[in-house]
Amino acid sequence: MKLPNNVTVLDHPLINHKIAMLRSAETKTKDFRELVEEITVLLTYEAFRDIPTHTVKVKTPLESCDQQMVPDNAVAVIPVLRAGLGMVSGVHVLFPTAKVGHIGMYRDEETLEPKEYYCKLPDGVENMRAIVLDPMLATGGSACAAIDMLKKRGCKDIRQMSIIAAPEGVEMLAKSHPDVKVYIAVMDRGLNENGYIVPGLGDAGDRLFGTK
Repeated sequence: MKLPNNVTVLDHPLINHKIAMLRSAETKTKDFRELVEEITVLLTYEAFRDIPTHTVKVKTPLESCDQQMVPDNAVAVIPVLRAGLGMVSGVHVLFPTAKVGHIGMYRDEETLEPKEYYCKLPDGVENMRAIVLDPMLATGGSACAAIDMLKKRGCKDIRQMSIIAAPEGVEMLAKSHPDVKVYIAVMDRGLNENGYIVPGLGDAGDRLFGTK
């Protein structure tokens, strides 16, 4: 598919290497969790490329100089429960002062539509860059619902970060929220009859937390 203008796929050898291990059914929970964190670090680097900064005065061992820094209250990461929790530590590796909110949704197994059950966001989130974290962008329903919730609460600068996406979900998200930049590690073939990404990696939440 031709990528929408607001979607970036990170085609990088290190990401592809880690995705190969992430997909494997032989990869255990501990390794899976670490791989999700490592891939998220690489996604974060790209998603922060245009993050707002301000000028500060820094005194080096030799002299003072002006330097650009990201304000501590500039970013909020919003994992979609529960699988999105696995990506939070990856963002904090590069920017440990990012605030964290949580959005809870589950997918109705019959309609495949997302259902909200929880939302807790940092104070002042409407003035921050809000980055939605969800390892799998499948139908796009959960991502669109999460972004709808953020916009209703006044958020204007929103990003979406996912590890694996299906064309169906990318298309839906791009059409529903063309103002939201989307960063994904790899685009897969599509969805199966149960709405799971194929070839995918199975259920990200189950593999992150050792549940079935």
